Amino acid sequence: MPETTLPRARVAAMVDHTLLKPEASGADVRALVDEARELGVWSVCVSPSMLPLRADGLVVATVAGFPSGKHHSLIKGAEARLAVDQGAAEIDMVIDIGAAVAGDFNAVLADILTVREAIGFEPVLKVIIESAALSDEAIVEACRSAERAGANFVKTSTGFHPAGGASVHAVRLMAETVGGRLGVKASGGIRTAEAALAMIEAGATRLGLSGTRAVLDDLPE
Repeated sequence: MPETTLPRARVAAMVDHTLLKPEASGADVRALVDEARELGVWSVCVSPSMLPLRADGLVVATVAGFPSGKHHSLIKGAEARLAVDQGAAEIDMVIDIGAAVAGDFNAVLADILTVREAIGFEPVLKVIIESAALSDEAIVEACRSAERAGANFVKTSTGFHPAGGASVHAVRLMAETVGGRLGVKASGGIRTAEAALAMIEAGATRLGLSGTRAVLDDLPE
């Protein structure tokens, strides 16, 4: 285990309990909500087509421009706005990763701003930068763009990119870049308590988990 060992309830309160598989059914989402309540997590994160969602006692989160990020910014904004109108309190948007790879951070900034302006400033906006596909320099610039655009969090990954998911290195770099002014969400491939604690130790303030129970069951009460 990493040096940081946290009680189960504290880690659970940092978790977005996530189900974004294309084959997920309404019954699967209802089971997700029931499990989320049992586990004591912060939120459930589902695909926008699953909204509106009755999830009393839980925050409802969804995604925009997911998973490729290659949607037109206006489409991302409209998708996010509709999700908020249908009860989502948190939006996890995917940037145009190709723009970040190419070093066009004006385009990245404009993309995020479009979504921020579409939803207003009350909903929480998390910006997925797909860190495994970016150089360190691009990770830093993407985080700076997210901060300038008024985002609340930067997030490592969709969990669907072949380059991989969250890494301790990326989380640490993102946390150092935003300096506590934004949250940092580690997501993608976090399947054990050891991995989750390593992300928290590196600076993650939120975790995106699909296998939440397995992670939490290995933590002390």
